[in-house]
Amino acid sequence: MDESVSGRVREVIRAAGMSQAAFAARAGITPDKLSKSLGGVRRFSSLDLALIAETAEVSVDWLLTGRQHAPAGVAARGDAVAHGRSLTESAERFTAAYDVLELLGRAPALPELPTLSRGGPDEQGESLAAEAHARVPAAAGAEAALLPTGDLLSVLEHAFGVDFAVTELPAAVDGFAWQEDGFRLALARRDERWTRQRFTLAHELGHLLAGDAAEPLAESPVAPGRQAEPDEVRANAFAAALLMPGPEVRAAAAVLDFAELVVRFRVSPSALAARLRRLGLVDAAEHARLRRRTTAECHLAAGAMDAYLREAALAAAERPPARLADGLWSAFEAGETTLRPLAALLGMEPRELEGRLAASETGPNPSEPRADEGELIYQP
Repeated sequence: MDESVSGRVREVIRAAGMSQAAFAARAGITPDKLSKSLGGVRRFSSLDLALIAETAEVSVDWLLTGRQHAPAGVAARGDAVAHGRSLTESAERFTAAYDVLELLGRAPALPELPTLSRGGPDEQGESLAAEAHARVPAAAGAEAALLPTGDLLSVLEHAFGVDFAVTELPAAVDGFAWQEDGFRLALARRDERWTRQRFTLAHELGHLLAGDAAEPLAESPVAPGRQAEPDEVRANAFAAALLMPGPEVRAAAAVLDFAELVVRFRVSPSALAARLRRLGLVDAAEHARLRRRTTAECHLAAGAMDAYLREAALAAAERPPARLADGLWSAFEAGETTLRPLAALLGMEPRELEGRLAASETGPNPSEPRADEGELIYQP
């Protein structure tokens, strides 16, 4: 077997059961260019390889090197183990975008991660959260814990090089994390229970900062309480301290009631009750009473139902990784690739994306949600 790039291109053409000319037409490459590249007269351009990979449903990395991302080793929690294949298929939609951006020399930045401190998992989680808070405020212009989820994810993406997505996941799975040399990815399921989704995304970030997700890591429902595995305890402690930093919670608890605290920190009553208990602000009996309240009830009591409904609508919508979408759009504008990689990232056909672009009056922004026919979508 020919192990060169040309050999792998020939292999996918044979697998497609098409003539070389027909494959070139489907990929959007002139037959003459494809023939010359296969014959060694010209090199495959980055755009050629992106088009061929998209048409053949393979990764650019495989065309270049013959390597595949290793999707088989999904470390799962609970019922999530049954869904390993579908989870890695979901993740491959995003890893394909990394492949294209790397090929184009537009790979997103990967800032250095914090060093894991000594101590138990609770202490390690708190320490990681403290470093996150130290990095974020300058970019956020506000206390990270008080930011709406979309804004919080944006500043965390740039601070740590972690790309967040909200997408369809199996019902038994709340979150998914995966990191390799070229990417750090965290997924959460589309879910109107937005405080749960927010905690899940913070939890997955905790895994990535601690280096837990070198193998794809899927988890069934993430809860704010203590779990048995040390890495889960650490990720929970990180999420709690990131979303409910001790000094801010103590100060706010002195002037606000419990429902107002739920609204202010954008967390569930159970997560807040657990945090108050850990900080020594409530006893066991009060913790048990408070954790039985609901997020909706607290927002209603605080006169904040509009905010509750707005967050629920956003949490139920698809959210692509903003850095990847922006990078692919910039590459398209520069003439380095077609719309196909961006359309694939957004989970739509290229013609659908072209139609939405044509209908746009204000110009493209692939990471901005908007309402269309009653449903939140992302329109480049």
